[in-house]
Amino acid sequence: MDPVATQQVITETMVDAASMDFSLWGLFLRADIVVKLVMVGLIFASIWSWAIIFDKWWRYGRIERRIDQFERVFWSGRSLEDLYQETGHRPQNPLSALFIAAMREWRRSQEAVASSFVGLKERVDKVMQVTINREMVALENRLLFLATVGSVSPFVGLFGTVWGIMNSFQSIAVSRDTNLAVVAPGIAEALFATGLGLIAAIPAVVAYNRFSHQTSKIAQRMESFADEFSAILSRQLDERG
Repeated sequence: MDPVATQQVITETMVDAASMDFSLWGLFLRADIVVKLVMVGLIFASIWSWAIIFDKWWRYGRIERRIDQFERVFWSGRSLEDLYQETGHRPQNPLSALFIAAMREWRRSQEAVASSFVGLKERVDKVMQVTINREMVALENRLLFLATVGSVSPFVGLFGTVWGIMNSFQSIAVSRDTNLAVVAPGIAEALFATGLGLIAAIPAVVAYNRFSHQTSKIAQRMESFADEFSAILSRQLDERG
């Protein structure tokens, strides 16, 4: 081939590639409809994940502060009845909910005949376990979405990548030309879809692991409090016996 013609083709290819809009918005507009759907889905998943992350970050921090405050009051030496009345039947954290549920069962048994004290400890323990399970369900709410985004988003992005590369090969086959202007758009779209998948997945995985760890810590504190409170009630039952 004539060197002059070769240089002209290279120059035209460079001009065509340089004239293309390779910004994120340009890549989105130029993408195939399937790749666009993938990108929109990943962007929505990322936005919703960040909304959950901020909500959980604020909520877990508030719960832990209130748990610390309730434990300080509980172990300050105040009577259980005074603390129950002060709580006002409106628990503001999992430990106070546990305390109110146990005290409510305790007071019901006190208002009944003396024979109802038989099996009281088992009933209180059952009530506290049910309360723990209910509070754990509330704490774990929407964490499954973060886990799903963290595990599925890379594969969704990979699907967009495969589709974009397939479009690139189709463009090459139709135009019978392998210059950069033909190949670059599809490859760029493919890499963009992969990047969006990682952008959605990485924060979701990190946040899920963090919140799962915090949930486990709160669950352990609830279990420990339930055991200690059950021991207090058991001692009071022994004194009455």
